[in-house]
Amino acid sequence: MSNEKTPEYKPYHHPAGGWGAAGATAKVLMEQSVLVKGSRGLLAMNQPGGFKCPSCAFPDPDHRKTLEFCENGAKALAHEATKGRVTREFFEKYTVTELMQKSDYWLEMQGRLTEPMRYDAQSDRYVPVAWDDAFALIGKHLRALDSPHQAEFYTSGRTANETAFLYSIFVREFGTNNFPDCSNMCHEPTSRGLAPAIGIGKGTIVMGDFEHAEAIFVIGQNTGTNSPRMMTNLVEARKRGVPIVLINPMPERALIRFTEPQDVLQMGTFGSTPISSEFVHVRIGGDLAIFKGMMKALFEAEARGEKVLDLDFIHEHTAGLDALRDDAMGCSWDEITRISGITEAQIRKIADIYMKSNATIICYGMGLTQHQEGSRLIQQVANLLLLRGNFGKPGAGIAPIRGHSNVQGDRTVGIDEKPTEAYLDRVRDVFGFEPPREHGHHVLEAVEAMEAGTAKVFFGMGGNFIRAVPDTERSYAAMRNLNLTVGVATKLNRGHLVHGRDALILPVVARSEIIRTQAGEQFVTIEDAMSNVTASRGVFEPVTEHVLPETEIVCRMAMATLPNSRTPWAEYMVDYTLIRDRIAAVYPEIYADFSEKIKDPHGFHLDIPPRRRVWKTPNGKANFLVLPGLEVNVPVKDAAMLRLATIRSHDQYNTTIYSNSDRYRGVYNTRLVVFMNKDDMAERGLSNGDVIGLETYSDDGIRRYVDGLNVLDYPMPRGAIAGYYPELNPLLPLDYFDEISGTPAAKSIPVKVVESVASAPPIRIAG
Repeated sequence: MSNEKTPEYKPYHHPAGGWGAAGATAKVLMEQSVLVKGSRGLLAMNQPGGFKCPSCAFPDPDHRKTLEFCENGAKALAHEATKGRVTREFFEKYTVTELMQKSDYWLEMQGRLTEPMRYDAQSDRYVPVAWDDAFALIGKHLRALDSPHQAEFYTSGRTANETAFLYSIFVREFGTNNFPDCSNMCHEPTSRGLAPAIGIGKGTIVMGDFEHAEAIFVIGQNTGTNSPRMMTNLVEARKRGVPIVLINPMPERALIRFTEPQDVLQMGTFGSTPISSEFVHVRIGGDLAIFKGMMKALFEAEARGEKVLDLDFIHEHTAGLDALRDDAMGCSWDEITRISGITEAQIRKIADIYMKSNATIICYGMGLTQHQEGSRLIQQVANLLLLRGNFGKPGAGIAPIRGHSNVQGDRTVGIDEKPTEAYLDRVRDVFGFEPPREHGHHVLEAVEAMEAGTAKVFFGMGGNFIRAVPDTERSYAAMRNLNLTVGVATKLNRGHLVHGRDALILPVVARSEIIRTQAGEQFVTIEDAMSNVTASRGVFEPVTEHVLPETEIVCRMAMATLPNSRTPWAEYMVDYTLIRDRIAAVYPEIYADFSEKIKDPHGFHLDIPPRRRVWKTPNGKANFLVLPGLEVNVPVKDAAMLRLATIRSHDQYNTTIYSNSDRYRGVYNTRLVVFMNKDDMAERGLSNGDVIGLETYSDDGIRRYVDGLNVLDYPMPRGAIAGYYPELNPLLPLDYFDEISGTPAAKSIPVKVVESVASAPPIRIAG
């Protein structure tokens, strides 16, 4: 193992999970000085009566183990429970200009925010501010706007249902639907793309379906890093002999071999389970061609008289089959294989796996959603499933593997820049004010409004907005145009340093901490990626007496901004049952009897009509939707062009950097690397470890360039490279996105290698 200061590339050949995960868990608890406290918290995480993991949105199993967490969950908890503190003395020591020179990892490692802070321009420092004064400043800025639409209200996926619901009510009573949300940058194509196909923009499976599946496809998703608890389901499926097909440009270690850290026998014998039965090494942007090839194979088999389509299901429940058949059959195998990079034989092989399965689950991640046609790509996944009736039966369905905990729940309870008329009518009837009807801004539109000067205030309910969005330099400049920026957070991040003329940092009670009000101890609720709603109760004392629950922050902001509001904010602030009753009133179809249902320690499932083979579409049918052609991204500009996918490391969660290493990919003590095919390297005269720059192909006259990157020989397809987010966000133009959802196309950025002019520390190449 290299020391802390020496970058090293040493390919990882061990199974994922296992002793490596166990060791990493113990290490992070010790690093944050919370070995005893953290261990106690891990026993309560994802358990009835405890708190929900602040990391990913993967559901709890039907039958819980004593320890129901993964390595990433342990890291999230350790960093939340850390003994590190960011106090007023810290801000006295550093100016904001000095803090901007620090790395994202360094900022994360400073610890928990302890009291509200206000930016002082004269000293270029954050200084303490009383909570009442902070809310007064927010109210002053919001009331001074010429229009409510000059404010942008961002939401992070970790915000609980109760807070998100009240936040949506406050913002609409204020007068706008400007709700840029973290889902805009990840699974918005699911929300916008699936609904026209099956009537709802959510997944359709439950955890029990993994036990009945006869085939599982995992597309564009690094399960072992992004949703490690899902690995248990895949291991159990493989042990039953279920084929697992992985379609991805990067071979991921956990989907090759995995050791369950809680399997005593495997751990004791250093055993492991092979996961993927078929790895499809697709080129970036080649997924559509694979889907078309699979559908073509199905239609060809049907034409030969083989009964591979579920015609009874199709005739009763769907519309549009003929157009889909004509489109797929019109695609040539030569073009399918050229664009996908996959042989006809392998595409036919995975199509055969699909045809032989009577119950198939297709899981996918941002490798599908973050493309220029992300929404319509998801529709093609739905097409495949519909052809064999893989909805509304055990072991079958579509499974978007969402990231942040409660990112799905926030959308369900009102965080939506394009609300339906029916929803707005219910808000009017329940709360007694007329909500705005015009659509608001998603993330990219919010940045554009800041850049144009038409946005004046930004309120961030959690997250690290400025580090997550594309086009870093443009976005930084846009944020600095604002009159006020507010960040609600547990930890210091880049979003607090790229700020408006006035700025506030508001520290919040963490997911693992107890919420106490005048009415006693409160709990919140979380919706997981399979639409199960469960309670979350913190077990630790708040980090200091000067942090507030998110819900109280929303209510007090509302009272400071809307002094004549008839909404009983002061009551909601202390009794969260009242909030759940209002959620039930606005959403009677799915949240009826909310307060009673949530008493079940395992929670309850929201209704997903496709599970009942009910389709809430205009024609009452599930729809086959055609995406013509085989290309889903920018065509090749010239022979030098590569398609860049930005990725997360194994020691990272969204923009939170836990260390500068990526164990499963063999990268240690650096994040300034790109992974490239060895033949692409040879064509450019590059050797392993060489330092390069990357430049984006763009037509707007702006040069987007990142320098000082070590290039690493990695099994990538020809023409594809990958590198870490957010370091490579400067290469992604704001105007490169999926038109339907507004999601940035971060998985297929057209770039070329250019000569480096930066000095970079040498990287040691081992093995």
